[in-house]
Amino acid sequence: MKRLLLVCCLMIASLGAMAAIDTYEFDSEEQRARFYYLSSELRCPKCQNQNIADSNSPIANDLRREIYRMLQEDRSNEQIVDFMVERYGEFVRYRPALTAQTAILWFAPAAFLLAGLFALVFMLRRRQKVYRDGAAEHLSPEEQQRLKSLLEKKDRND
Repeated sequence: MKRLLLVCCLMIASLGAMAAIDTYEFDSEEQRARFYYLSSELRCPKCQNQNIADSNSPIANDLRREIYRMLQEDRSNEQIVDFMVERYGEFVRYRPALTAQTAILWFAPAAFLLAGLFALVFMLRRRQKVYRDGAAEHLSPEEQQRLKSLLEKKDRND
């Protein structure tokens, strides 16, 4: 019984390995390199975090087939990418073009980093000023006297 269960589990686990693998015949190594470059640069519309080279979704298979077809028609990389962007939107690119619509994608991280640095500098300077200027004002007279004696003691030891 255990062996039968083990065999069933192995058969189910091997189903993924039996999936169809795309094989394409290229006229040259340059075409093959362009195919792999384009399929790694374009994002799968279904998977969203995988390029079409790594995705096994049906839409990724269709996109790979489409890239292959256009390469056979001697289209340039720009024409192929433009076709994909026209059909699926700018999202299909891992590195979207710099336009008015995508400027926030390119510049927002740097803007947030700079804003964070300015906020940090502002808070540190404010904290230094409070400790330098007003720390003694918030102490009781006994605490001020004790602080003064500790500072004098420190100066004598130096």
